Amino acid sequence: MTLLEESGVDLPKTEISVFHRLKRRVFLFRSPWRDYIQFILLIAAIAWLMSISTRQLGYYWQWYLVPRYLFTTEEGRLVAAPLIEGLLFTLKISGVSLVLSLAAGLGTALVRLSGSFTGRILARVYLEVIRNTPLLVQLYLSYFVLGPIIGLGRFGSGVLALTLFSASYMSEIFRAGIISIGRGQWEAAHSLGLSTFDTFRDVILPQAIRRILPPLTSQVVTLIKSSALVSAVSLMDLTLNARIVASRTFMVFEIWFTVAAIYLVITVPLSTIVNYMEKRFSILT
Repeated sequence: MTLLEESGVDLPKTEISVFHRLKRRVFLFRSPWRDYIQFILLIAAIAWLMSISTRQLGYYWQWYLVPRYLFTTEEGRLVAAPLIEGLLFTLKISGVSLVLSLAAGLGTALVRLSGSFTGRILARVYLEVIRNTPLLVQLYLSYFVLGPIIGLGRFGSGVLALTLFSASYMSEIFRAGIISIGRGQWEAAHSLGLSTFDTFRDVILPQAIRRILPPLTSQVVTLIKSSALVSAVSLMDLTLNARIVASRTFMVFEIWFTVAAIYLVITVPLSTIVNYMEKRFSILT
C-alpha cells in the first residue's frame, strides 16, 4: 500500500487509475531488469568490438577446442585436463594458505595487543616488511632463500609466501575488530569472574567476528587471486598450466578468457557473500 492510499484521501477513479499507471511506469523504470538488459548490451558491444579487432588481426576463434583442455576421457572415464588440474592445485594451495593465514593473522593481532614490548616490536616489523614489499619478491625470497634453509620444497615455499602475505593483512582486520569492542565488555566480564582468556574467547571474539567477517572474506578473494603468482616458481597452478597450453596451441584469447571465467566462478560467489554479510551485520556493528 502506498503512502497516498494509507492517508485515506478519496480520489476519483480516473485519478486513481492514472496514479497506478504512473506507479507501474516508475517501477519498470527502476526495475532490475533494466540493469540486466544494460549489462547484456554492454557484453554484446564488447564482444562485437573484439570480433572486429581479432578479424583485423587475422585471428580465428577456436572455442570448440577449449573443452579438451578442461576434461578428457580415458578408458571411458572423465578425467581432469590441464586447466582443471591447475584449478585443483590452485584451490589446494589457497586452502592450505588460508588456514595458516587465519592462525598467523590472529596470533599476530594478539601479540600486537599484548603487553610484551618486544613482541609488539617484532610484530610491527613483520607487518611493515611484508605489507611494503611486493608479493612476487617475497615469493622469490621464500623459494630461493628461506625454503632451502628450513627444508621446504616448492609447494611449501609457495604456501609460506602466501601465508605471510595474507596474514599481515588479516592481522590488522582481527586487531581492528577486537579493539572496536568497548572496554565496558571487558570490565563486565571481569566483574562476573571470567578470566582474561575466557573473556576474550566467550565475550570479545564472538562480537568481533561479526565485524571482521566481511573484510576477512574479501581478503580470501585476494588470496585466491594472488595465488596465481606461484607460477613464477614453476608451481603447476591454473595460471602456469594455461600458459603452457596457450604456448602449445596458440589459442591465446580462448585459453586466457577461459581462465578468467574460472577465476570469476570462484571469486564472484565469495564477493556476493561479502556484500550479503555487510548488509546482514551492518546493524550489529
